[in-house]
Amino acid sequence: MKRFWRVLGVVVALLVIGFFALRVPDTDPDAMWAKYGGPPSQKLDFPDGRTYHIRDEGPRDAPVIVQLHGSNADLHTWQKWTEALDDHYRVIRYDQRGHGLTGAVPDDRYDIDAFVEDVDQVADALELERFTLAGNSMGGGIAMAYALAHPERLDALVLVDASGAPIDRRGGGNIIFNLAGKPVIGDLLSQFLPRSLVKKSYSQSVSNQAVVTDAAIDRYWELARYPGNRDATRQRFGTPRRSFTAEQVAAMKVPTLVIWGEEDALIPFDAAKWYMANLPNATLVAYPGIGHIPMEEAADRSATDLEAWLGKTLATGKDANGT
Repeated sequence: MKRFWRVLGVVVALLVIGFFALRVPDTDPDAMWAKYGGPPSQKLDFPDGRTYHIRDEGPRDAPVIVQLHGSNADLHTWQKWTEALDDHYRVIRYDQRGHGLTGAVPDDRYDIDAFVEDVDQVADALELERFTLAGNSMGGGIAMAYALAHPERLDALVLVDASGAPIDRRGGGNIIFNLAGKPVIGDLLSQFLPRSLVKKSYSQSVSNQAVVTDAAIDRYWELARYPGNRDATRQRFGTPRRSFTAEQVAAMKVPTLVIWGEEDALIPFDAAKWYMANLPNATLVAYPGIGHIPMEEAADRSATDLEAWLGKTLATGKDANGT
């Protein structure tokens, strides 16, 4: 029996040593702000102690577009759209709670209601009366939820491979998303998180592999390890996922552009079809050969399509009730 306990003690000791030897540490906040938070980045402070990383570009008197990134992404995913749009639009994007340089938040809330509240609070802080709201993936689901809760504040809605449709996706083809929600495995994954796994996950999310650059992989990997983000991700993946009902979506009359990559392995094109079957005031733009992140994979094409649609939509002068 003594031999058993000695062997067990050695095994435990080796596991502890292995954990600390293989664990990938958090990144340094100052180094990350220096690398990813230079001009035109700003810090947006809230009374409760939150500080959000935000970029606010374009003419102050132009129509406003607010952009919401997806899960485990950051505001840089919208860079090419911003460059294409900020001559004629005021383009606002921010790292959502538990992401990018915003990091963890004091209230530890990572449910969709908290993300929706953030949209309102950011808009209030920037004194926005009305705006177009665009979201990709998780950000698209948040944008849809915001449009349902506050249609009077929106000129238009843009859903880019958005979550929220009641479609069985089973994690899609993304290895990190498949593993992150599993008990124990997800916790260990978040601590080890090798760069090679981040690269594989990103590669599985897109069809246009040209966007999978070393710089992009480094950004995803380093910001995933920004202090607090890994804990926030585990909490978020532990929150039950909510889908919209057909009745909810059918009642929403904000003009909507649905943009989708037909080869999306994470949220399949069937989700786009569901939105189009239920949204009463929607236009679909689909891209063959493109995956989950069209604003990166087909940046010029998708920005051009958005600007053409948005120009016509805003010119109609219709409000959220379609009048």
